[in-house]
Amino acid sequence: QGTRDHAPAQVALRDRLLSAVVSCFKRHGAAAIDTPALELREMLVGKYGEGSKLIYELQDQGGELLALRYDLTVPFARYLAMNKITNMKRYHVAKVYRRDNPATTRGRYREFYQCDFDIAGQFDPMIPDAECLKIVHEILSDLQLGDFVIKVNDRRILNGVFVVCGVPESKFIPACSTVDKLDKMPWEEVRSEMVGEKGLSPEAADRIGEYVQLHGGLDLIERLLQDPKLSQNKLAKEGLGDMKLLFEYLTLFGITEKISFDLSLARGLDYYTGVIFEAVLLQQDNEHKEELVNVGSVAGGGRYDGLVGMFDPKGRKVPCVGVSIGIERIFSILEQRLEASGEKLRTTETQVLVATPQKHLLAARLKLISELWDAGIKAEMLYKKDPKLLKQLQYCEDTGIPLAAIVGEQELADGVVKLRDVATRQEVRM
Repeated sequence: QGTRDHAPAQVALRDRLLSAVVSCFKRHGAAAIDTPALELREMLVGKYGEGSKLIYELQDQGGELLALRYDLTVPFARYLAMNKITNMKRYHVAKVYRRDNPATTRGRYREFYQCDFDIAGQFDPMIPDAECLKIVHEILSDLQLGDFVIKVNDRRILNGVFVVCGVPESKFIPACSTVDKLDKMPWEEVRSEMVGEKGLSPEAADRIGEYVQLHGGLDLIERLLQDPKLSQNKLAKEGLGDMKLLFEYLTLFGITEKISFDLSLARGLDYYTGVIFEAVLLQQDNEHKEELVNVGSVAGGGRYDGLVGMFDPKGRKVPCVGVSIGIERIFSILEQRLEASGEKLRTTETQVLVATPQKHLLAARLKLISELWDAGIKAEMLYKKDPKLLKQLQYCEDTGIPLAAIVGEQELADGVVKLRDVATRQEVRM
């Protein structure tokens, strides 16, 4: 069905992962918001390009057409418009729903978590955009997922390319969706889809091919600014100017070695208006040891300056830029690594197990555990009246509980507790 239950170890792993991501968002001064899982159908349809066919549509008893949220960006834009907010830095961690063909081995589900960070407001060009890229860099570095690259492009540059290559405006979005497949398909297949399915002329497709196979850094931006055709296009020139500025800021952040200006990046969502980006993990090709291959996108985002205006009755625009961390994809990778290493993951945060070595001491255990709970200490005990001490200590070892607080008849008489370090077996009376 494309969804799954999570066992305690998986939940613990996901929580650890979410905690690392959220602490990064908080470090950058974002406040948390939440929006309902249900939206009006009309709010979502027409915002996701070809993805719109994956929206889960529902009809309530009154005949109202509803839908489950497809992402966290469109609900955020609706939230800003409804509440007349013009300035906000937020993060949102929640489930989204897609009527997709699941591929569970690659972390692709019908119900999954998204972690979004967005900056809304009228600011000077490229400063918030650079911060979004810095956040992606921080998270992927913190999680130690291996080598990665963050591809950046700009929808204005892409639209400029389509104009100078002779693509009619009505075919921009279909052409965009096809270009976006270049990371999964060779150029020949992308070209034949453009011509065969999307109705572009072979000449236009060939001209697009000359541009969308380019990638590099500041040098490529400079070269395109001098390109006789592109430099004449207003949109492309604006986009390239902003891209140059973005790279200057990313140089100051010290992260350009992981950034690639890539003209094949299209991100097939309708609402992007400017800078777009996507982070992909790389790993060594087994056949060609020195080559790095793309193992999938783990974050993506961009600028969407027109989306809030779509929901505002007066059409007031609020410029926005944001990023979504592909937490399920990252989770799948970490889960596979954990399985391969054979490492056991603690499923609880229990600090101490209250144990007794003799019979008829349940009352002593209950009194001590109550004291520990009231003091804010994470504690457990076995739900048996007279458990064997060995069984209690074995439970600590099995679940990774570091300490056992032991109260026997002698300890009660002396008014002490014996504290045992489960790993080293050292004991102290206190």
